[in-house]
Amino acid sequence: MVRLDSRGLPLSATSDLAAERYREGVDLLLSAWPGADVAFDAAIAADPDFALAHAARARLHAIRVEMPAAHARIATAAEIVARHGTERERSHVDILSLTIHGQSTQALQRAVAHADAWPRDAVILGLPLGAFGLFAFSGMADHDQARVDLCERHARHFDAEDWWFLNYRGWSHAENGAVAHGRDLTQRSHELRRTNANAVHALSHAMFEDGSGEDADRLISGWLPEYDRRGTLHGHIAWHASLAALEQGDTARALAVYEAHVQPSVSAGLPLNVVTDTVSFLWRMRAYGREVPAGLWEAAAAYAAPLYTKAGFPFADIHMAMLDAATGDAAAVERRAAALTALVEAGTLAAGPVVPAICRAALAFAEADFAGCVRLLEPLAAEAVRIGGSGAQREIVQDTLLVALMRSGQAGKARDLLDRRLHRRPSPRDAAWRAQLAA
Repeated sequence: MVRLDSRGLPLSATSDLAAERYREGVDLLLSAWPGADVAFDAAIAADPDFALAHAARARLHAIRVEMPAAHARIATAAEIVARHGTERERSHVDILSLTIHGQSTQALQRAVAHADAWPRDAVILGLPLGAFGLFAFSGMADHDQARVDLCERHARHFDAEDWWFLNYRGWSHAENGAVAHGRDLTQRSHELRRTNANAVHALSHAMFEDGSGEDADRLISGWLPEYDRRGTLHGHIAWHASLAALEQGDTARALAVYEAHVQPSVSAGLPLNVVTDTVSFLWRMRAYGREVPAGLWEAAAAYAAPLYTKAGFPFADIHMAMLDAATGDAAAVERRAAALTALVEAGTLAAGPVVPAICRAALAFAEADFAGCVRLLEPLAAEAVRIGGSGAQREIVQDTLLVALMRSGQAGKARDLLDRRLHRRPSPRDAAWRAQLAA
């Protein structure tokens, strides 16, 4: 008897219960919903030689940065699949192993090739997608387009109502500039599976990109109470609500959301999200001329202190530099920037010189050297896409440049930058800045 996964691919499971629990776990994994660990553990208990269940459990450990457990579990999956796995399952496990062991360039190449052979293998097709996917952190300048191309190449293989594929196809289009189309697709995904944090996340991004801050706030405030605080995206989705409040000029609400859901003491999110969300929110507050309450920077610094101590992860590097700059540790910023520059010169930092430039520009901004910030950042600002993440996350770089232009008396350049931004995404905050420049 051939047992199948949720999208019709054969499984080398010897138990109906194991296959059922695996399908359940994958759907929970793909929707960032609590309970996947329980489902995968049940699949393994029902069939200890079910390699894909071990591999999925390893993937979940890695997402939670439980690396010793991830390494042990993927090793078990590799040993089992070598004995009695199909070609597809062996490739699936190999790619997850590359990803878990940090061999991202090879993992990306293999995942794209795997998708050409088995496009409906959602766990593998999903690896290059998303704000923290293999494309985003590849250092590519065109990773937004690459995600669209990958989705469109395989769209014919998915049902029109496949909630998972609709979501990532829509997210990819929204990030790449086709915001209305992307929002429609993610909205449909959300309607098909409400218990899907990834759909609410993607829809929040689409609403950010089209300037619908009030829509995003209503969406999140109405849905977030349904999502367990243990969910990996709980704090990050709340971060989107805090940004929406800042967009509308409601600083009190933005802070209330931050303190209730985003700050390190209350968030159960992934360390990368907790660090980058806290730093980027507090940095925006400062850049927008809002007062940051006492203790918030210090709490963020205490949480981040043991993390990302080694330079070389661009998305984390720029946020750690902003944190050090904001808390007055200029030496730490320079150490990180120097290490990054050495990696650039050695040809081992795919994102290139924009990364140390952003770090040093953040320090100049924090020290009120706004002209110096502009000199560092302006020539390379267009390359910020290489650090990865989403448009909403990378906007912090452009906001830093914009405010530095305004505060250094370069109103003409600030207006030009606003013109380009307003053409893409109308924003109440940008409109207020325009009015300020016109005064």
